[in-house]
Parts: sequence; C-alpha cells; structure tokens
Amino acid sequence: MDHDGLSIFEAIREPGVATQPALIEDGRVMSFAELAAHVERVASSLAAQGLGPGCRAALRTTCDVGTVVTILALVELGVALVPIHPRLTDAEVRVITEDARPDLQILPFTLSDIGSKLHEFSRTIAAPSAPLAILYTSGTTGRPKGAVLSRGAFAASAAASTKNLGWTPDDRWLACMPLAHVGGLSIVTRCIAARRPIVLEPRFDPDAVLRAIRRERVTLLSVVPTMLRALFDADRDGTLAMLRLVLVGGAGAPPALLEEAAARRVLALTTYGLTEACSQVTCQPLRPPGTTEPGSGKALPSVDIRTVLDTGVLAGPREVGRIQVRGPTLMSGYLAGPNEPLRASLTEDGFFDTGDLGALDEQGRLFVHARRTDLIVTGGENVYPAEVEQALEALPGVLRAVVFGVPDDRWGQIVAAGLALDAPDPARAAALVADASARLAPHKRPRLVAAASALPLTASGKLDRARAIRELSPQLAPVPRRP
Repeated sequence: MDHDGLSIFEAIREPGVATQPALIEDGRVMSFAELAAHVERVASSLAAQGLGPGCRAALRTTCDVGTVVTILALVELGVALVPIHPRLTDAEVRVITEDARPDLQILPFTLSDIGSKLHEFSRTIAAPSAPLAILYTSGTTGRPKGAVLSRGAFAASAAASTKNLGWTPDDRWLACMPLAHVGGLSIVTRCIAARRPIVLEPRFDPDAVLRAIRRERVTLLSVVPTMLRALFDADRDGTLAMLRLVLVGGAGAPPALLEEAAARRVLALTTYGLTEACSQVTCQPLRPPGTTEPGSGKALPSVDIRTVLDTGVLAGPREVGRIQVRGPTLMSGYLAGPNEPLRASLTEDGFFDTGDLGALDEQGRLFVHARRTDLIVTGGENVYPAEVEQALEALPGVLRAVVFGVPDDRWGQIVAAGLALDAPDPARAAALVADASARLAPHKRPRLVAAASALPLTASGKLDRARAIRELSPQLAPVPRRP
C-alpha cells in the first residue's frame, strides 16, 4: 500500500475525503472521488500504450484539470514525468527529449478524451526512491540538465512545508504557475498529500487570479515577485488581503514590494528554493499580517543548510559563502545516459552545492546575494547566459556573444546581449537578435543589445565577462519587437 500520500486512490480511502473538492477550475468543482475515477481511466489508457514502472513520459504541461489528471495517472503507474514547458520552442523541446529519451510523448488528456472505458493495468506500489519527475534546469554549459526527483523527495518536501505553514480545514491553494516548474508541480503534490483542493488558473492574468480568489475563497497563493507586483497593480478592493498567506519565491523580492504587502495587510512570506531540492529550501515562518521580516527564512524541517567559503571553511554569521543544502528533498542526481548511473553532485557529507551565494545570520535566517554566478532571473524564469549565447553565436557574422541581466523594475532583470560582429553595426545586431529570438522561449530573448568588433578576453583567452558587461552596458539599445 502506498503511504507517501501522493496516491489519489489512497486519498479517497480516508474517511470523508472522497466527497471533498479536489480540483476547481473556472467555477467547476471536481471531488476527490471524481478525480480518482478520471485518473484511473487515464492510467488505464496509458498502460494500454505500454507505459508502466520504470518508463518515462514527456508531457506538455498546462495549468488545467487535464494536465493534473494526466500527471496523477503517471504517478499511479510509477512512470517518471518529464514535463515540457508550454512556451519552449520545438528546438528546445528536442534537446530535452533527446536527453531524457521518454518512452512516450503525450499531451494532457481533456475530460472529453478520457471516456469511460477501462483497460487492465496494475496499480504500482512505487518505492520512495522511484523517480516521480525529471525536471530540466539549464546548466552553466548552456545545455539543460535533468534533475531526477523521487517520490520520497516530493513527499518530504510536502511534509516539510506542512510543518512550517500548517493547514487549516478551509485551505485552498491557487495554482497559476507552470506545472513544468518544480514550484507549480509542488502545489499539486502538497495538496494531494494534504487532501486539500487546488484552484487552477490556466495562465497568469492578474484580474482572473483576483476573481478566482474571491469566487473560490482561496487562502494560499504561490507567485514570483513580478506576479505579485502585477497583482498589487490590479487589486483595487483588497482581495489579496483575503489570503492566509502568499509564498514569494523564484527571485529576490524587492524590499519595497514586501513593505507594500505589509501595508496592504497581505502576509507575503519569502522563500528560497531550487529545482534540485524539490522547490523550497528555506521559508519565512508565519507571522501577523502587516509585519515584515528580513531574509528568506530559515531552513525547512528536515533540511540542513550552510554557507561555505571558497577555501572550504564554513562561513561565519553574515559572511557570504556558497549555499549548500542537505536533506531528503534533494534530487537523486542529474540524468546521465541511458546506460549510465546518475551523476551525483554531493559533498562527502551529503551536501549539494547550489552555486548560489548567501549568508546566514545568527538566527539561521538566509540572505541570498546572488542566484548562481551568471544566472539571469527574469519574471521568475531562470535564464543561463551560455544557452542564449550559443543560439546567438550560431548566427552568420556573429564572432562572439555575451549575455547578461540588466536590472528592471517590472521583471527583476531583463536579458541583454553584446555581440562581436565581423562588421559591427547596432541595427544589424538588433536584427540578428530578433532572428535568434524566434528559436528561443520568450523569457530567454534578449531585449537589449550592443554591437562591438571584439569582446575582451582574460589572459588565458577566456571571455572576460565582467569587463565585457561593464564596457557594453552604456551602449545597450532596445531590440525592436517584430509584429
């Protein structure tokens, strides 16, 4: 019997759960029993196509009922989910699928697709170590890496969140983040494990989110700072103050935004997390609305966190070092080749080095200073420069490219590019970037560009990123939007 809390069939066997609401979308309510029936039909259909324990399935995820049903069916079958962000281009999807080698690529089932016919399939008693999902995160080489997250990791993450935030009988969590992200997927696993309803918004629209909060009496919301800013701009009647709390992660939240939350009596709790640790690593504790607290909170229960200097010595209080994480929420490793073991990236004592820079104060609160060396965080989306640089350097006439983030009040950062061209010309640079953008997801597309005849190099012949950024920043000009 499955005791990790993630099985919908286990959930409906608990007293009183079957008739409770499980999914709510556009005012339509689906009970846990109805959800289980749909999951059973989808699981049987997928089993008839050959999926079972040990398989992988790539799924284009959207934030709707059909996607959640399909995800839960894969969980029941013991199939590892490889979620595909809906905004990725075909070329970007191909990179992921060539690495993950899924046994099947599927689209989310719709309720009209599901039908009533059941095929024979075996409900799987999956081990905690069995992979639940393989989530791709861009690497410093520019090629995405598949972080393998087990059932046990998701269950441990849900349990840690519960210990930190608790649940009330009336809690309802609104999901408006892509389920291809660990933050969005974790809403599903947390709510299934807690037997609480999920309110689904297919895409983030501030007015639609505010309407859903009012209509469905939502109490919990997860957003990135850009989304919270948009919600504040649209919230003219204090709807957000109806929430029990808002989790704010994915990027550093500006202090002014958190102060505005307090002034509006919206309890905004900042959190730090990463894909490799199954979402949250730290989170602020509950506190009265109208108050603020510095930092990104303390490590969640069962999670250890430390900061380490480049010398390998533990950093002292408030001393900046590399953030390292240990605990049951960590990934099993990065996906390697089909016949190779997972690539483990742990220290001898079991810590994962995130590469992020931060400091812990005397109370154990984390202050994040940099989200990895070159990482750009735009609107909560992670962009690694190397991946965009490779796309730009494939263009005719581009000798070298450097990609970096520029501070932006709305998005946190926007992507900027400097191009070394065989015949430097700002207009040509802008046109080249516009051409490359068609092969990049929207959040990866450079919005600013500068042209040069060459980019500065270090003594060893490597790109001198710091100097290049310093020299090119004053020359940046907007990239024209194509109709």
